[in-house]
Amino acid sequence: MNDDLPLARLAQLRAEHRVLDERLSKLRAEPLGNQLELARLKRTKLRLKDEIAFLEDQAVPDIIA
Repeated sequence: MNDDLPLARLAQLRAEHRVLDERLSKLRAEPLGNQLELARLKRTKLRLKDEIAFLEDQAVPDIIA
């Protein structure tokens, strides 16, 4: 199995997460921010966070002590 693929995917997800964080910050700063768009971006960001956590967990081998 190629170990570079999950690491590349992890880097891509982290980059997407940062972009969403920036978009959310800009949207929150607007006085009449679109609440529907805000909720959609938050859900997407949370999904990315879950996928990042899953991939990070897969990257660490289980060691039974």
